Amino acid sequence: MSLQQFMNEAISPWMQEEGPDNDIVLSSRIRLARNFDQVAFPILANQEDLDHILDFFEQEYASHSFQNYQNFELVRMSGLQSIEKRVLVEKHLVSPHLVDHSNHGAALISKNEQVSIMVNEEDHLRIQLYVPGFQLDKALEQAFQLDDWLEEKVNYAFDENRGYLTSCPTNVGTGMRASVMMHLPALTMTQQMSRLIPAINQLGLVVRGIYGEGSEALGNIFQISNQITLGKSEKDIVEDLKSVVHQLIEQERNARKRIMDQSGVQLEDKIFRSYGILSNSRIIESKEASKCLSDVRLGIDLGYINDISKTILNELMILTQPGFLQQYAQKTLTPEERDIRRASLIRERLNLENNYS
Repeated sequence: MSLQQFMNEAISPWMQEEGPDNDIVLSSRIRLARNFDQVAFPILANQEDLDHILDFFEQEYASHSFQNYQNFELVRMSGLQSIEKRVLVEKHLVSPHLVDHSNHGAALISKNEQVSIMVNEEDHLRIQLYVPGFQLDKALEQAFQLDDWLEEKVNYAFDENRGYLTSCPTNVGTGMRASVMMHLPALTMTQQMSRLIPAINQLGLVVRGIYGEGSEALGNIFQISNQITLGKSEKDIVEDLKSVVHQLIEQERNARKRIMDQSGVQLEDKIFRSYGILSNSRIIESKEASKCLSDVRLGIDLGYINDISKTILNELMILTQPGFLQQYAQKTLTPEERDIRRASLIRERLNLENNYS
């Protein structure tokens, strides 16, 4: 896959597949932090060391494949425009930290975009692997296999007592972050999320927005992940997270049922008003678009709307972000220009979907 395809396709190929509990859990992710042995962490490493790591990955892994992950491409941040970097962040292929703080950073991305290995981010390697729906065990197994493949040629910084050594002490140990992306509109509508978030934090987990640390929960999408990496095995961490996610799924479904039973007409009205806004607006801000897309997605899951696929909603959640809008325009846009283009794009995509169905 070429860089231009990464830029132009809003929805990654793996996102078009359906996974378990995908009415609530959009995706599961495993991220592993790893560092080269006997090489300073990126924050302290000299330019020569960082360039050597980049050259090593380009030589050993670019254009290679591993199992079902075909044709890895190394994308160097130094060769990208600011809009292109933003698109990669919006697609969750790289982190904001990589594009903002690393002049010697890159991402090794598989053709289906299921795997992205960030090079010279906060650590030498941030290996992340996505699967659709609620499949943390599958993601962990595949991440282990990918990690073993890389370790055939890379000597990791590892201590027998402390585990994997990382730039940030919070990642020492397993070096793993397991996370799920969840759509929780009913718990948000009933104001239960404000009560649940502190309780989840007390269990050693953290609730963040759609783009991780410091981001907002746009469109009622929340990222739930572990905080503790030291003193527990990877499997124990995943089991703890699965237990909480199972409870959230149950509570979200119960909240949806209560809203339908108690306020069915009002809920249906809310959903179709949002559908009307998306179908007819000539100007729409990002937050309003995300809110309306969340309402329509809920309407699809509850059976109120039958002529729109979930895929189109997943696509529009990414396609309407500022980076993508400017990438398609091939120029920098003012906020008002983005709002106009966002509304136009949503109308066009919904009309295409309706005509197709």
